[in-house]
Amino acid sequence: MGPSKREEKEQSIILISDDEAEGTLGNSVLLVDPLEKSAVEEEKSEEVVDEECELMVTFCKQAKVMPHARYDCTIHPFERMECETCSPLGKNADICNQCYCYICDKLASECQNWTTPSLCHCNAHNKSKFWKDQRDFALAGVLVMFNLELTDIDADLRHGGSLLIKFIQELSVEYNKYLIGERMPPTQHECFCLPKLPPGQCNVCRSRNMEVVYKYSGVFALVTRFLNQAERESPKAAAVMFLGAAKEIALHKDPALITTQLQRMLVLCDFTKNLYEKFVNFFQSISLPCHCFGFSNSLNVVPWDHVLLTTVLKGQNITGQRTQKGRKVFLWETLPVIEARVEKLVDKKKYKEVVRYLRAVKCNDTKGLRDLRDKIPFYLCKTGDFLDAAHSLLFPVNSLACCTACRITPFQFEVYLKMFRTGSVPTGKAMLDPGPWITVGTPLKDGVLIKQALKLLYSNVSLYRNPKCWSSLIMILGSSSLLEKSGHLHPLSLKEPPLDFQKGVLAASGGLLEELKAKINVSLPPALFSPHLHHEACLILAVQAVQQMLFCDLPYLTSFLEIALAFGNNFWALRLLLDHLSYEEHVLHGTVNLILRDLNRQKATMLKLWQNLGPQYVGEFLCLFLTCRHKKMQSIGLFTLNIITENLHMCPWAKHLCNFFHNAGLRHLPLGTAAHREVSKFINIFENV
Repeated sequence: MGPSKREEKEQSIILISDDEAEGTLGNSVLLVDPLEKSAVEEEKSEEVVDEECELMVTFCKQAKVMPHARYDCTIHPFERMECETCSPLGKNADICNQCYCYICDKLASECQNWTTPSLCHCNAHNKSKFWKDQRDFALAGVLVMFNLELTDIDADLRHGGSLLIKFIQELSVEYNKYLIGERMPPTQHECFCLPKLPPGQCNVCRSRNMEVVYKYSGVFALVTRFLNQAERESPKAAAVMFLGAAKEIALHKDPALITTQLQRMLVLCDFTKNLYEKFVNFFQSISLPCHCFGFSNSLNVVPWDHVLLTTVLKGQNITGQRTQKGRKVFLWETLPVIEARVEKLVDKKKYKEVVRYLRAVKCNDTKGLRDLRDKIPFYLCKTGDFLDAAHSLLFPVNSLACCTACRITPFQFEVYLKMFRTGSVPTGKAMLDPGPWITVGTPLKDGVLIKQALKLLYSNVSLYRNPKCWSSLIMILGSSSLLEKSGHLHPLSLKEPPLDFQKGVLAASGGLLEELKAKINVSLPPALFSPHLHHEACLILAVQAVQQMLFCDLPYLTSFLEIALAFGNNFWALRLLLDHLSYEEHVLHGTVNLILRDLNRQKATMLKLWQNLGPQYVGEFLCLFLTCRHKKMQSIGLFTLNIITENLHMCPWAKHLCNFFHNAGLRHLPLGTAAHREVSKFINIFENV
């Protein structure tokens, strides 16, 4: 059953010819519309049936003329030649109201060069390479130099092209000024002509002394502004601007700065493969002076999908080399490229890939690569592999380099120990970035932690002699493995272990420390580091290490108070350290003098700290020093007590401290004359209130 009359009225068929063979003429569009046929046409129409597609054409009429290129016009004939620009061929200048200029891509009636001699856009057609190039240049503008297809050009590329054209015009003016030079007025020389005239008034002398100065500063300032502007644009626009600038200044400026930026862009920006190759080919086509010849290949950046690079990133190749056609090929890249790759991988949080890449890649800039490799332990921590991170600090990537531990700062030392202790890492890209901490793995065991920490101290003299590092070690050993999101540790109040246990750890620690200094792989005695007292054992071992440091390097220390404060509420461990210092008189005197100097210089800081710690801590701290058998050590307690007495208005907790002295029976202990007098005076202040 055929379609109804209503359905027939709603149907219309457009037949478009795709035959564009040379010399083919005819209608581009045929419209079959049963709604507009006349009675006469109905009688004259013939039935045409296509059996293959079951299509029946019952009526045809002249097509409505749609917009078209001049060479495709069905009203006016067109003659084709490869590159005729002198005058219109045949009737090529004739147009209908829908003819478009092939070059300008607008109505032929609006084309200003339709019949202009030496241009003659009316002769343009799509079968000529000449006219195609003209069209590409008209539509792409300066971008045509990059050999881009019109389909490649988007808004970003056009924007970069427009900025580049403006720059080229301004640079041409400024560079011409530089080539012409600037005539400077002569200096006021004495005239030797006859008749002799006053200085500066003799035309002969003035013309003879006129100098021409060539100042490149104007060109340099213009180029610098343009490059700075390019860095703020989108990647595609910036690439066009950098490449165009490189071409313009290639003969009078070293392109190193531009090539560095382009290398980074090729790594960081996701250019299509076609656009990537066009940019590289364009740069290689730039004519460079002899001394810059090496820059021609500077954009031969290994793409991300290169076989050698991908196998390194996946961990299938740890050496960064492979044999290709009988010769060894290395993963060798410039420092800007390596920096850009690391930046992109870190942004994507691909820390394992970063580590594999940095360990395998090679570079001429050994110092720059070394600085990047120094971050490998941090990236390993980000993956949760804290043991490998600790080893990476102590062992260099290759035998020719020194270990990272030689270059870490006291702050980095503390952060590493905190990460090893808690199994947590800062969420930022770098160790110094602020932000919350998150747990990513299992913390190091206490025995492993203290061994690695002491090895770090023994590997770096500046760390070893820095009291901040020793205070960090003691503070972290005396803290819980739980960490707040803010990165704050929870201090532990460890009960004093039995004296026999303390003596056993001290007896074994001397040999252990010497072996660690000698970089021998030490195994800690399991009996000493039992599951029940491992925190205490580590703290005792740290006390012994501090004691050895003081005996050898006391003159290099700038402070000791922060080491004493790092013990927190574990006063038994601090007392153990102070007791051992009394065996060497000069060490004892030097340590006490350091603490007294610190207290004197930091009175305001200490008052604020005591306010936060409370009277219980201050009382324990004072009792520790006041009850020392050595009178020199008691002076620290007396000096501290004097600071509190002189600043009672800043110590609202002082009365509670007095109660602590009462409960501890401090007034009745045999402290010595000076100590007894000062304690009594302090207590009397509050008893008389």
